[in-house]
Parts: sequence; structure tokens; C-alpha cells
Amino acid sequence: MLKVYKPTTQSRRKMSVVDFSVLTRRQPEKSLLVKIKRHAGRDKTGQISVRHQGGGSKRHYRLLGSLQQRPGAKAKVTQIEYDPNRSAFLALVEFADKQKMYLLAWEGVKVGEEVVAEEKAEIKPGNRLPMANIPNGIPIFDLEIQPGQAGKLVRSAGASATIVAKEEKWVQVKMPSGEIRRLLKNGWASIGQVSNVSHSAQRIGKAGRKRHMGIRPSVRGKAMHPDAHPHGGGEGVNPIGLKYPKTPWGKHALGVRTRKKPKYSDKMIIQRRKK
Repeated sequence: MLKVYKPTTQSRRKMSVVDFSVLTRRQPEKSLLVKIKRHAGRDKTGQISVRHQGGGSKRHYRLLGSLQQRPGAKAKVTQIEYDPNRSAFLALVEFADKQKMYLLAWEGVKVGEEVVAEEKAEIKPGNRLPMANIPNGIPIFDLEIQPGQAGKLVRSAGASATIVAKEEKWVQVKMPSGEIRRLLKNGWASIGQVSNVSHSAQRIGKAGRKRHMGIRPSVRGKAMHPDAHPHGGGEGVNPIGLKYPKTPWGKHALGVRTRKKPKYSDKMIIQRRKK
């Protein structure tokens, strides 16, 4: 759900933010925090290797766990929290022995509900079980690529995948992109959809909000001089003067597939995603 502000200024006019009324706590669990060292897009030599990064609000990293670490042990949701490092919300759960753990929150999570990771767990949001035991068509998230390695796929806000078929030791999973991919049947996944579904619909509204996120300004190639960008140069407002747009390093910028050919995981892709 989005919250829209009254247009008191031009930057506020079309700004929207996610409604955080579903969250139950502002302060994170101190025992699960670690410091983050910032690099502002620079590599070990001090050169910028990733452009447009730097600044931003200070953050601590929340250590995420997985219910698989405690198979069969029921965990009770005690808090639903904001995480500045990812688009999804976090659920703070507590086990019977008072151990606490952060999990990726699922859509519709409520304080007080219990979740568990078991081979034959109930099919309800938040529970975690092997994909071999999950019925086809049920929304799932936080999928494992290698069993025992913890979830790697479908973890961003509002994302979910579905199992479309099962064969021998494989399951065919339809990813959020539309790609159908084979994964091992004994890999685990969580039931439900990742929380904060409205994340992608919010409008930033002003440049300052981007700076708080640690994103620095990006300059159009057309506005540069010809030594700095292939689109640069010319008098006044000119087209790029090329058959196709290029990156600052002279490579195709639009419509070109960047996936390596051949790649070791090509055999796992049943159907490519739509462009």
C-alpha cells in the first residue's frame, strides 16, 4: 500500500512512499546487527569501478537466518521491521529457547503466528519445506539453487515463483521474469510471496531522496563532449548520430543479450524470459 503526500512543494506533488503502518517496530535487534564498510563504487586501487554510487544514509546490516538452520523447531513472529539494505521487510522470530533470527517477511505476515521448516510442513505462508513436497501452482520464494546452501532466488519485494512441473530429481519453476527453470527437487523453498508488494510502484519525487539511498547523479551521454562518450559532441541539441545507442565504452547499450554463451547453467533453462 502506498502513501501519497499533499502537494506542498513541486517535489512533493507526485511523491509516494510505502505505507509502513504494517511494521511493528522502529529499532532493530542489536544482537543481529553488523557494521557495513562503504566503498562508494571504488575497487581496491581506489578507482571507480561502479559508477553513480556514494554518500547516502548510514546503515547497519541485519544478519538474516533461515528456518532450515533449526529443522522442526517452531518459531514465533515477534516483530515486523524495515530493512534499509533490501526492498523487502524483515520478520524477527523467536524460538522456544529464546534464540532470535531475522527472516525475509512474507506478504500477510502477522505478529504472533508460528512458522516451521519441516519435510512435511503445512502448506501455509512462511513455512519452509523441500520443493518436492510443494504442490504445483503454490506461490513460493527464497528458493535454493544447491540444497543446503540457503535461499538464493526470488527474494526481492513482491516476488514469487511457482512450480509448474516435476520430473525425476528436478522441478520446473516459473520465475518472476517468466523464465522456466529446472531446480533440484530436494532444494527448499518458503511458501508465499515476499512482503512489500507496493515497493516497485512508489515514485521517488526528488533528487535528494536518491542521494539518501546512496545513488549519485547520472549525466546523459548527449550532454558530454565526444572524448567522454560516443553520444557526445555536436552543436546544441543533436541526435546521437549512430545506428544504435552505445555505452561509454562503445558497446551496444540496448537490446543486446549480455548472458555468456555457452554458460554452464544453460541446460537448466527450459524457456527463456520474455524481452
